[in-house]
Amino acid sequence: MAGLEELEVYQEAMGIGESIWALVDHWGFFAKDTVGKQFVRSADSIAANISEGFGRYFYRENKQFVYYSRGSLYETKTWLTKAHHRGLLPDNQFRTLTQSLENLGIKLNNYIHTIGPNRRKGSKH
Repeated sequence: MAGLEELEVYQEAMGIGESIWALVDHWGFFAKDTVGKQFVRSADSIAANISEGFGRYFYRENKQFVYYSRGSLYETKTWLTKAHHRGLLPDNQFRTLTQSLENLGIKLNNYIHTIGPNRRKGSKH
């Protein structure tokens, strides 16, 4: 049985959160206080919901939290687009993060399909 930290989807979500934190950390006060806080929170929520679901006893709860994670991923895409439109990050960073979020979305969907009876941690997850 794999631990949370061994899940590739979790590792990627954590990496994206750290990348976005580093990006926003260099913005001015107004940008950080408006777009930045929401951007960081939504990105951090992706990994946080994966981990919360992983810690749940029943697989349906786990799956529900991964759905929340997917919702946070889409919210993060919106904040990424807003940041780009408002001139807070260059085209190359926008493209790189967009591709990272797309890849993570695919992995989240694949992970969702693995959660269920007899698929992970026996029949309870």
